[in-house]
Amino acid sequence: MLAVDAETFDLSGPLAHYAEHGYARLGRLLSPEGLETLRERADDLMLGRVSYPGFFWQMDAPTGRYEDAPLGLGWQGPSLDYRKLEKLEKDPRFLEWMENPLFERLARTLIPGDICLYRAILFHKGQRGGSELPWHQDGGKLWGLTKDPELQLWTALDDAPLDGGCVEVVPGSHRWGLATALGGVVPPDQVAAREADRLAVPLPVEAGEVLLLHNYVWHRSGQSRTGQRRRGFSACYMSADTRCVRKKKAPRDFFPLFRRASR
Repeated sequence: MLAVDAETFDLSGPLAHYAEHGYARLGRLLSPEGLETLRERADDLMLGRVSYPGFFWQMDAPTGRYEDAPLGLGWQGPSLDYRKLEKLEKDPRFLEWMENPLFERLARTLIPGDICLYRAILFHKGQRGGSELPWHQDGGKLWGLTKDPELQLWTALDDAPLDGGCVEVVPGSHRWGLATALGGVVPPDQVAAREADRLAVPLPVEAGEVLLLHNYVWHRSGQSRTGQRRRGFSACYMSADTRCVRKKKAPRDFFPLFRRASR
């Protein structure tokens, strides 16, 4: 699926930018054939042509408001209005992409030892525009881990222009630590105090491009106003030494991706 050579692709510039700013552009890494393969499978899953036990579904809110997105409903029948699909490691096509040799090389540069997956998730904004996602961080007690991950790779399966629900970041905000111990959505008073809206940098992408994101960097996305769908696939990598310490539900086990021995 890779459109570049995994061994010779220069990671030094993107990794330096990621360390300083909390994000980096990796360019168009997904081949046209790979893009079509993942688009097709995303729709297979939404329309019920392919299914897996234990899969996670969230329907989008008709209002376009993040806080109105229904929780705990799961599969609601064939629809292209799902907001979120999770557990994509169960699908061989998405697994092949997240295990590609360039992603392995990048992950091994940043994460020592064995590497596992925290989550593999498709974020979808449908033709009606989808929902706004407010400023947030991907970590904290909300995630229930012994150590927060830092590495996410976000692959555009559709174009996401400036008015098409592209990701926005506050550069350098990963160095501020967590806005709250709980993590997740950044409180409005901190958004105002940090002038996040003024500092926001949009990251428009074309289909097949990949973004490198630090879990703590403040990021958000608006509704798509193009009338076109926007699908983005995010995989979060972390040390296999990480454990789930949540109390309300049974602790999670995490899918192993890369072991110390070469595959």
